[in-house]
Amino acid sequence: MPKDEFPDYVPDDGIAAAELFSGKEGLTYNDFLILPGYIDFASKEVSLCSPITKNLNLNTPLVSSPMDTVTESRMAIAMALMGGIGIVHHNCTPEFQADEVRKVKKFEQGFILDPIVLSSDASINDVKRVKDTYGFSGVAVTDTGNLGGKLVGMVTARDIDFIDDFGQSISEVMTPRDKLITANHGVSLREANQILQASKKGKLPIVNENDELVGLISRTDLKKNREYPYASKDSNKQLLVGAAISTHEKDKKRLELLVQAGVDVVVLDSSQGNSIYQINMLKWIKKNYPDLQIIGGNVVTAAQAKSLIDAGVDGLRVGMGSGSICITQEVMAVGRPQGTAVYRVAEYARRFKVPVIADGGITCVGHITKALALGASTVMMGSLLAATSESPGEYFYQDGVRLKKYRGMGCLQAMKDKQGSSERYFSENDTIKVAQGVSGAVVDKGSIYTYIPYLVAGIQHGCQDMGARSLLTLRSMMYEGKLKFEKRTLAAMKEGGVHSLHSYEMKLY
Repeated sequence: MPKDEFPDYVPDDGIAAAELFSGKEGLTYNDFLILPGYIDFASKEVSLCSPITKNLNLNTPLVSSPMDTVTESRMAIAMALMGGIGIVHHNCTPEFQADEVRKVKKFEQGFILDPIVLSSDASINDVKRVKDTYGFSGVAVTDTGNLGGKLVGMVTARDIDFIDDFGQSISEVMTPRDKLITANHGVSLREANQILQASKKGKLPIVNENDELVGLISRTDLKKNREYPYASKDSNKQLLVGAAISTHEKDKKRLELLVQAGVDVVVLDSSQGNSIYQINMLKWIKKNYPDLQIIGGNVVTAAQAKSLIDAGVDGLRVGMGSGSICITQEVMAVGRPQGTAVYRVAEYARRFKVPVIADGGITCVGHITKALALGASTVMMGSLLAATSESPGEYFYQDGVRLKKYRGMGCLQAMKDKQGSSERYFSENDTIKVAQGVSGAVVDKGSIYTYIPYLVAGIQHGCQDMGARSLLTLRSMMYEGKLKFEKRTLAAMKEGGVHSLHSYEMKLY
């Protein structure tokens, strides 16, 4: 047949997502591939901005899981600087969790509206305590020791570096008020930055007409703004941070402390989110904290999602038994393959403009891209971020390999150590604990600051190959049937991985 008789003819190839998931079987990420599209843009042009809740957007669709071996303040700070967000775990006291949230909110700001302040009677020991707790040692000194008191000086690491007497008063070593460069209340951020750059000082105190301290601006913040232009920040230029709570009555007090610490979003942490306990807690939070964004879950069906959407949830966490350390599907016989779960819930929730977080089953950057292509707005990661420098815990060596501990919140050890894990799995009052997770170890991955850029670049290249300039475009292509999928056999999976080599080294970044 002469080809010029059909100049525009292209045979139909691949299937739409709706057809892929129309069968009776459940699919996970390895069960399918996405067919390539047309490229007319560079990978760096791909926008990864995406919502995590109805009113909260991230520049990078990456979320760290609320697990006690994954997310505390160091991880949350790193995730926010890289454009994502960290969810601080609740397998701890309410006070500890609130302090971790507070560390994130104080880490980087434009104007620091609630800086740490000391009085002139404080000792060098107090300055060192501030550094150990918050990671910085440049502290304003007022006559009252509080914000709003008259500024009397500043003390920095430079002032105390070579002093052996830690009991010495900071009034003897601080830079006094008459030698400080300050800015007046009402100064713009741009003007304050210019003053700070010209002064070559580390901190710029902001004072009112009575010379009372009302805020600070930090030189290190200016540097971080240059290094992390896509950092996730609130309207006050503070880093975004989330925290998890249980659905139990006593966690209402925990929530109060988290709100006081400045938390931006709360995750109702439960292995099975379709419960009267979560619905009641969700309604109570919406009544008492109407502006607070709430993520509900976990869910894997549209019916589960409907219960939480009807109760007013702002985002949904999808996944049940698909995590690398989770054995819920084996022990409880309940769950769903993650690919099907993400597609089904996202397809339903989008009608109510409720974003979906794909939580679990992520073992490589390709899985992240697949989850986003199935309708997820963001992806939550546990094992993928475990054993990074910023995750909690200490490194240890086993057979010459550098490792870090990683455990599921449903493992017996986690449930016995702290109450939060038991509450997540509705087993806090059980005489016999039934494990829904395991404890293990993960190989050192290095720092989040080098690992996340690799993940981001991988997602951008994946979107480029599919012909999507943004995640919004990617989701639209999928729902319109323009993004084509194809199931693959076990032999195809083998072909798609490394094979037919005597030996090889896999270095991803």
